[in-house]
Amino acid sequence: MRVILVDDERLALLQLTKMLEKMGGIDVVGTYLNPIEAIEWIGELRPDAVFLDIHMPGIDGLKMAVQIQENCPAIQIVFVTAFDQYAVQAFDLNALDYVMKPLHMDRLGRAVQRLQDRVRGDVNVTVSSSPQSVLIRCLKTLQFEMPGQKSERLKWRTSKAQELFVYLLHHRGRVIARDELLELLWPDFEERRAAAQLYTTIYQIRQSLQRNEVGSVTINSGSLTDGYSLDTSTVRIDTEEWEHQLKQLDSPEQHTIDKHESLFNQYTGDYLSDYDYLWAEHERERLRRLWLHHAQNMIRFYTRQGMHSEAIRINLKIQQLNPVFEESYFSLMKLYDLSHHNAAVEEQYMLLTETLKRELDSRPDDRVAQWYQGWKSEGLVYNR
Repeated sequence: MRVILVDDERLALLQLTKMLEKMGGIDVVGTYLNPIEAIEWIGELRPDAVFLDIHMPGIDGLKMAVQIQENCPAIQIVFVTAFDQYAVQAFDLNALDYVMKPLHMDRLGRAVQRLQDRVRGDVNVTVSSSPQSVLIRCLKTLQFEMPGQKSERLKWRTSKAQELFVYLLHHRGRVIARDELLELLWPDFEERRAAAQLYTTIYQIRQSLQRNEVGSVTINSGSLTDGYSLDTSTVRIDTEEWEHQLKQLDSPEQHTIDKHESLFNQYTGDYLSDYDYLWAEHERERLRRLWLHHAQNMIRFYTRQGMHSEAIRINLKIQQLNPVFEESYFSLMKLYDLSHHNAAVEEQYMLLTETLKRELDSRPDDRVAQWYQGWKSEGLVYNR
């Protein structure tokens, strides 16, 4: 696993480098005192993760993380800092972890384990990717696809059974402590009653899986800890396969655009978006960023090729799945301007204004508003 480290303190960089190298499986491919220099090299080095301090001169770690995610959304961010007051902001940015200084091997080790689990997910796809395996679909809604059959939803005895299964699937391969499950699903129950509900629900899930011939997915009881884990080693999972294939592709070119189109269309909706599970939001946002970054690369390719109708199609699909993504409206305004569809430019700006007001009680970004006002007053082609 390839990582880079960014910290304005040389001793802190040396300490973190030594600690990571002791753990094994970590290749520190770059250490940087200057965050601007690190940003310049990230695209070249293509690390799996960045270990990032927050308080640095020039650009702080939070702003740097935003730039990294905009340009390379597949890279994982681990903040390493002496300040605990930024944790909420860090996790709002979908950071994988937030490790406090002074560093301790056990705490850093847990962060590395989480990172390895995330990165290893791509590798494990090749183990269970046989087309004869059961495919679990997590994009938009939970479905199961048996070999040679259409995808179908399972009928669960209760909504708690469904959420418990999905939570274990979300944390597949890890033992989830019983207390964590009780707090998640039955927070208002007395412990004994909540435990009874948990045991009953686990039994119901196992019965549902057997009844629907999904016996390859099993729930295991932790042998050393009081908890449960979901074994999905012999099945396929659509999000893992999609992300794995996406990372194998370089930027869109004429000879690869069909593969890019296929992956773009496989994204049928956000991760578990049919459910209001707050605990899934981090992964939902991470995968959404990957898809949007991929879509924008395709738009840039089609625009360079003069294939404006194709670029417009991609933008319209983005609006369908993510109606508050402002960049899609701006891109469409410029594309319609190039095609001299003035009414369509007006329509996109009005639609953006109404959507932001309704959904976020906000207004278009200044650069979008200025572009629109300039286009409207001067009648120029503003494709900048």
